[in-house]
Amino acid sequence: MDRDYQNAYGGNYDGGYRRQVGKRPVTDYGSSMVQWMRNRQPRYRGASKVEFERPSASYLVDMLPPTAKPHNPVDAIPAKHLHSSLNKARHAVNVVRWTPEGRRLLTGSYSGEFTLWNGTAFNFETIMQAHDVAIRAATYSHNEDWLLSACNDGVIKYWQPNFNNVKAIQAHNDPIRGISFSPNDTKFVTASDDATLKIFDFAGGVEESTLTGHNWDAKSVDWHPTKGLLVSGSKDHQVKLWDPRTGRCLTTLHGHKNTLAKTLFEPRQGQLLATCGRDQVARIFDLRMMRDICLLRGHEKEVSTLTWHPFHTCLLSTGGNDGSIYHYLLNEPNAPPNTAPSIAPYDSADPTNAPAQTIYPAHRLQHAHDAPVWSLDWHPLGHILASGSNDRVTRFWTRARPGETDCFTDRWHLGEAAAETQGAWNARAGRRSMREEEEMEMEDEADGLVDQTMPSRQAALPGLPGLTLPITNSDGTSVGGAQKLPPGIGNLPPPPPILPPGGFPGMDPAKFRELLASGQLPPPPLPGQALPPPPVLPPNFDFSKLPAGMLPPGFPPPPPPAFGAGIGGLPGMGSNDGMGSGGGGGGIRRRGPLPSQQESLKEEQRKGKFRPVR
Repeated sequence: MDRDYQNAYGGNYDGGYRRQVGKRPVTDYGSSMVQWMRNRQPRYRGASKVEFERPSASYLVDMLPPTAKPHNPVDAIPAKHLHSSLNKARHAVNVVRWTPEGRRLLTGSYSGEFTLWNGTAFNFETIMQAHDVAIRAATYSHNEDWLLSACNDGVIKYWQPNFNNVKAIQAHNDPIRGISFSPNDTKFVTASDDATLKIFDFAGGVEESTLTGHNWDAKSVDWHPTKGLLVSGSKDHQVKLWDPRTGRCLTTLHGHKNTLAKTLFEPRQGQLLATCGRDQVARIFDLRMMRDICLLRGHEKEVSTLTWHPFHTCLLSTGGNDGSIYHYLLNEPNAPPNTAPSIAPYDSADPTNAPAQTIYPAHRLQHAHDAPVWSLDWHPLGHILASGSNDRVTRFWTRARPGETDCFTDRWHLGEAAAETQGAWNARAGRRSMREEEEMEMEDEADGLVDQTMPSRQAALPGLPGLTLPITNSDGTSVGGAQKLPPGIGNLPPPPPILPPGGFPGMDPAKFRELLASGQLPPPPLPGQALPPPPVLPPNFDFSKLPAGMLPPGFPPPPPPAFGAGIGGLPGMGSNDGMGSGGGGGGIRRRGPLPSQQESLKEEQRKGKFRPVR
């Protein structure tokens, strides 16, 4: 799907020159799912009625989702680059996680920000400051109702699906490297650089037990998908299995020779355990035999992360410190030329003592990133793989279409220099395309963020909050229609006319003084009569002789009451005791001084919510 003409030019193109917006790749899995749901049948009846895919573009409509082909994991290998997404303010991407429904991708950066990317068009959606420091781990609950995130300060935050932060707890005093939910979501476990694992009650956020046994930093932790079993990897080269009920270490696996980077149970059957580390090897352990059965070789540098496919139990993807991404099929050794393939322990006469089988990558993305790959995560449907790297870019990968071969000779497989030599990539065009993608992401980010600036302030009547002064033109006419009036005075009668000091023309001054003394007002002037200028108040004028609440217009009013006494006669404008002060406020409502941040911090520290500064 491409961006249409109106969207490309802002919807109101006025004829001027503007940059032509390129195509945005879109991966829509709706047609494949509908095709599979329409023609699927029970497995005991045989294969699907849909014709098998062949290497031709005409079979694109016959593509099926990975879950429809459980015995063909090779069709799910993500060999094609889809899109590279990057923020306007770039930071290393430490965590990538698909939302449970698969519509968006969540990334956690070194700056502590959450960024949401669209899962179909891969464009920017929103960004928020989730933590004050780098985010190191994040996981969704199995019931898809909660998200937990952990950072370098040892703080864990609870998030709802709408990213409303409802709770934060201080779990560790050192960076948290891993976090995982129990199968029933009532508890979760954390791994930290303080060499401990901690189990927390999710509802109360209370620590229940601390698991000690590692001699160095704990770098990873995972909870078995169906059992009460924990696995952790540490900087002391050890992989430990734990009983979460008693906190006892069940066994220790000593296969690796360097720091562990990731330990992960296979999510569907739970019989296999994958580990990787800085010894350039990933290992597959069988929990039924408590030994390693596969050695995944091929990486030239440390293996920094790995992930299992959500449907195919024999498909594993790894990321390296050199920016490469390898995909392994555990049932295919893929031995290089002039190398004898090894035998799986299951096929040997003595499976317990047989050496582990060596497996090489089924597919290599040697130049997937320019820096270490920190996180990998599969889309819930298993057709897109997302990767986050230290090169501050989030990339999306998917399977190739039927008959598509150009994707295997691009710069992600061969490198920029080799691809340019073969004519598969143009450095100048590639840089221009990258700039266009960056500009497109910046436009999406600018459109997605809400402007938080305050509206311009208008002049207001003194003493009447929310009532603005009428705006008039030079000729005296009002601007903007009817002006806003205070509530409740829309039907008040007009004020009495202005009275001259000696009465109206032709009126006896003595009679005028009698009317004032008796409290009666003279009749209004005749139409068309000109009124003299406002009079000057006589000295020692007695206002007590006037009717209650009545003041002859034109006379200066008596001194106003102090602020807080209220304005009589206006509904809703009663007394405001306790607000402001009478020290010349002029009717303007003023805020009291805010508490000091240092005093607030000390108060929170006395409650035990924050640690003292180290």
